[in-house]
Amino acid sequence: MLQNDSQSSEPKVTPVFQTNPPAVDNTPVFRAESDKVKHTNRLSNKVILSVKDFKFFYGSSVKAALHGITMEVKRGEVVALIGPSGCGKSTLLKSINRIHEVSYPARIEGKIFFEGEDIYAPQVDVNMLRRRIGMVFQKPNPFPKSIYENVAFGLRLIGGYTKSQIDEIVERSLKQAALWDEVKDRLQSNAMGLSGGQQQRLCIARALATEPEILLMDEPCSALDPISTQRVEDLIDMLKGQYTFVIVTHNMQQAARVSDRTAFMMQGELIEYDSTEKIFTKPEQKITEDYILGRFG
Repeated sequence: MLQNDSQSSEPKVTPVFQTNPPAVDNTPVFRAESDKVKHTNRLSNKVILSVKDFKFFYGSSVKAALHGITMEVKRGEVVALIGPSGCGKSTLLKSINRIHEVSYPARIEGKIFFEGEDIYAPQVDVNMLRRRIGMVFQKPNPFPKSIYENVAFGLRLIGGYTKSQIDEIVERSLKQAALWDEVKDRLQSNAMGLSGGQQQRLCIARALATEPEILLMDEPCSALDPISTQRVEDLIDMLKGQYTFVIVTHNMQQAARVSDRTAFMMQGELIEYDSTEKIFTKPEQKITEDYILGRFG
């Protein structure tokens, strides 16, 4: 089980990058249980993510997909990104851990800070960044491996774990993802045989295994049935405070149910960002109200 750090109210964190890394370091990024990042009781007013005047350009385009986005995310909260298709929600989400770089070239202006560090600085270890800021995609994407190996995958890439440590983390992650009871007797079965909802929760477990501090979710329930959607929402509610969530959703009811704050985007701009209660009951901008009430979108 994850434990509170009785010595300090602030969790220990691993730097995104080191200016002068050691020549040889065989120490795993996340060590034994006593040395791991502590996730419990992390809901606070501390800003974990800060986006400042951020602009995003696809390829060599001179037209920005994102126009000067500025917003902050606090540790342990759930932030929902809403807006019509093509407004830039997913682009912003993928910019937060630079996963867009895997798929296409882009140019950025402005800054995104994670724990006070510029994630686009030249010396950033992008692999480390993505361990600390995990991603769950719209369509479940389990690997064609066993259920066990799906969850253990990131741990094996990091290295330095014993078999018993991996066993423990796999079990814990599957329990956190509310999947353990359904798969504990068939961990060596191929993950492709799971239902769509189970596959998505497996992908969440895989992301949780490397102990991220932020979990990005790009429409995680859009391909799921109502029962599976409810399970994912319950999971987010259970883990809120232990992890920070940024979620893209087209489902207004879902945004209202799961998030603490909501950002409404339109044509690459951040129109309004406030508490979810205020956005859904007394928005400042009429265009926000019109979108939430389904007058366009």
